[in-house]
Amino acid sequence: MKILTVSGLTVEFNNHVILDDVSFEVERGDTLAIIGPNGAGKTVLFRALLGLIPYQGKITWDKDVRIGYVPQKLSIPKDIPLTVDEFLHFKEKNDDKIREAMESVGFLKKSKHLHNDFRVLNTKMGALSGGELQRVLIAYAHLDAPNVLLFDEPTAGVDVSGEETVYSLINKHKTREDLTIIFISHELQVVNQFAANVLCLNKEKVCFGPPNIAIDKESLAKMYGEDFHLYKHHE
Repeated sequence: MKILTVSGLTVEFNNHVILDDVSFEVERGDTLAIIGPNGAGKTVLFRALLGLIPYQGKITWDKDVRIGYVPQKLSIPKDIPLTVDEFLHFKEKNDDKIREAMESVGFLKKSKHLHNDFRVLNTKMGALSGGELQRVLIAYAHLDAPNVLLFDEPTAGVDVSGEETVYSLINKHKTREDLTIIFISHELQVVNQFAANVLCLNKEKVCFGPPNIAIDKESLAKMYGEDFHLYKHHE
């Protein structure tokens, strides 16, 4: 069953085409990765899917869709007097639901080896590491009980160990909750590991399908030029 159908999506800003006639479909329970160079229209596509900007064409979500969104990166001042608990209470007043969301991303589990106990709720948002912040943002998105999660480069500014944790969490939630996940990434290794399908963008659709089939030398050249480079983790 299709949860999302995009047909002829075109976005223009000040007569400048950002996305040109992009069409694709997402099946319920699928994991779709979106890749492309900077300026290819990836984040603009997300904004269109969320209904935040005007566009031409058609975007059709299934009638029972509930969307959670995790942004690329929040720039939070180190001295902002806002705790994790206060941040989560902006969306949800029920403490039990907040606890459940935080447990789902690995917090609030007491261990003699770990310190992810209730103290994290009293931690200032600006004092969190990159990986901790992304986990809090995932918990925040889960408070809406979504069946679709959009991740805009969920590991931007996160160290390698944090990246592995974030993607492991995403995969765990998908397996446990049968979520549909759409994420933006620059990392071919991550796309091959976690995505069932990939949408290659460079203002227009360059390729679409299973990563091992859709991503080839020709599609990479159309996105990144002949001298392309995708980030890879070192073993």
